[in-house]
Amino acid sequence: MDLVGACSAFVSVSERGSFTVGAAAARMSQSVASRRVAALEEHLGEKLFERTARRAVLTAFGREMLPVARQLVQAAEVLLHEAESARRRPWRLAVPAVCPTADRARLVAEARGYGVTLDLCPEGPARRQELLHAHQVRAGVVAVPPDGARWTVPLGLAAADDSGPRRVHLETLRVGRAVTGPARRVWVQPEDDVPHIRDPLTRLRDAVGLRPTQLVTATDLTTAAAEVLTSHDLLLCSPAQAAELALHWRPLGGITLARGYALAAAEGTGRHMEERLGDALARCLGADHVKDAGRAGRATHTGVTGPTGAETDETDRAGKSGGPSGTPTMPRTHRPDGTAL
Repeated sequence: MDLVGACSAFVSVSERGSFTVGAAAARMSQSVASRRVAALEEHLGEKLFERTARRAVLTAFGREMLPVARQLVQAAEVLLHEAESARRRPWRLAVPAVCPTADRARLVAEARGYGVTLDLCPEGPARRQELLHAHQVRAGVVAVPPDGARWTVPLGLAAADDSGPRRVHLETLRVGRAVTGPARRVWVQPEDDVPHIRDPLTRLRDAVGLRPTQLVTATDLTTAAAEVLTSHDLLLCSPAQAAELALHWRPLGGITLARGYALAAAEGTGRHMEERLGDALARCLGADHVKDAGRAGRATHTGVTGPTGAETDETDRAGKSGGPSGTPTMPRTHRPDGTAL
């Protein structure tokens, strides 16, 4: 028996004293209201109404049951309202602030096709973790090492000038005795101020003899990009970011760096979102590919490739100094002015 439906008919008829009027108010036919009330009386074991030709009068038992039945109907209405609100409530998702506005808009639009209303919170890596821990978002795209990531984004160095080698080795930035101008700097944006990117880059800086001030962590991407656009400095960034900023991107020599991302969420909710919007998230992040479970531990390749997929920079193959872990070796020989031989 539909207990809520039967109680709804019972309450509506009792309030109006008529099966005809009560059924109409409850948006059901008179025959349906009669059957539901009769089923409820059989279920409870007592009559609820004394029926006459024109009136339906509550019995003593009916008067006692009416308040409880009304509470049940009201509770059911609240439940339906809350369920509808929950379906329409935006799904708050913390994403990297470096995701372009256009790509974030496409992600939101694609989510709507699955009946999901996304409320994106663009933030840096530390803030995204804070929002997750404080349960202020339902899920977040968090920064993780590439070997355990769902999505990876290759990193290289971008400059305003298009001249120079096809691959940038940090030792070529070392200041020689004959150099009188300011030392070239590498700017690290907040999105890349995480241990699996910052630490190997710092070790390489020290190994090749750069000054500490030649590796700078910016307070925001705008500041870093402005410095690069007005100088010979370099920006650590993805190819997509370089294109957006009208900078010329080149891979790093001697080390492989990449952003790694994974979706963190409350148990059971993240997988559902990832299955539906994994490709859209990858595009929003500027990821070069989406890893499946069997490829999660595969290293990200960031080399320049030719038509066959082989690296085309012969001088880079000869000058590579780092292994798969990104650990640098000793720098190459330099001329007095600081340029590499």
